[in-house]
Amino acid sequence: MISATFFFLFSQLGVGMMLTLLFISPRSIGNSFFKFASLTAAILLGVTLGFNLLFPSPVRAGQLPVILLAVCGLLAAIYNRVVDVDKFTAAFALLIAVIATGLISIVSDSFEFTRLIALGGWERWILVINHLAATGLLGSMMLTMVFGHWYLVIPRLSIEPLVKLTKVLIGAIGLRVVAMVASLIALHSEQSIPLASVLNELVIRQGLFFWPRVIFGVIIPIVLAAMIWNTVQIKHTQAATGLLYLGVVAVLFGEFFSKFLLFSLKLPL
Repeated sequence: MISATFFFLFSQLGVGMMLTLLFISPRSIGNSFFKFASLTAAILLGVTLGFNLLFPSPVRAGQLPVILLAVCGLLAAIYNRVVDVDKFTAAFALLIAVIATGLISIVSDSFEFTRLIALGGWERWILVINHLAATGLLGSMMLTMVFGHWYLVIPRLSIEPLVKLTKVLIGAIGLRVVAMVASLIALHSEQSIPLASVLNELVIRQGLFFWPRVIFGVIIPIVLAAMIWNTVQIKHTQAATGLLYLGVVAVLFGEFFSKFLLFSLKLPL
């Protein structure tokens, strides 16, 4: 269970960081941030693959997700060396390739997962939706936090990229909540599984995992996002970065408990 949790969490974090890079441009920011962010993502993916090699997941039916993630990590490393304002087209094409292989790896990992509650044949797609939403949330929170530090590197940097990333983060939080609601709707539509009994299991028996998942993964990110937005509006980048630190910790805890619920209830939340 720990090996699969680690693979889910950090592959989604690395791919999500590369995905969020799509919303900003080296033409307006410069190459250095993109090199740092892509190197960080490539290292995360490399550590994930190394951990999987030492401790293979017992709940994965095939190795296609691992192979695709290895390709994604390799492409991220190549992108790190290529990204440059003067090579914008080639770097952008590589970034698209990194994101595509990474997202396909996450989707295939959802389909290869062997422990899911039956939801009328929709259970794997529900897991896909939750994993893609988690990828967006983890990546956007981490990348926005890292970008907040760039105002120390380039003090005169425009506030607009941080505003845009904050909007992406708010959208990612909304999508993550929608994905969780989709799981409950799918559960409610499956007549063979009483929703009341599952909710009782969630709230009471699995409360040790469920309540931290809701508090850290939903409530705190929403509150922090509102505070971050307000600080960005007054161009207080240091305060925004501090709040983003808290957001990264909260989201990591929230998604960690989400994976534990996936194993204990066989339901993505």
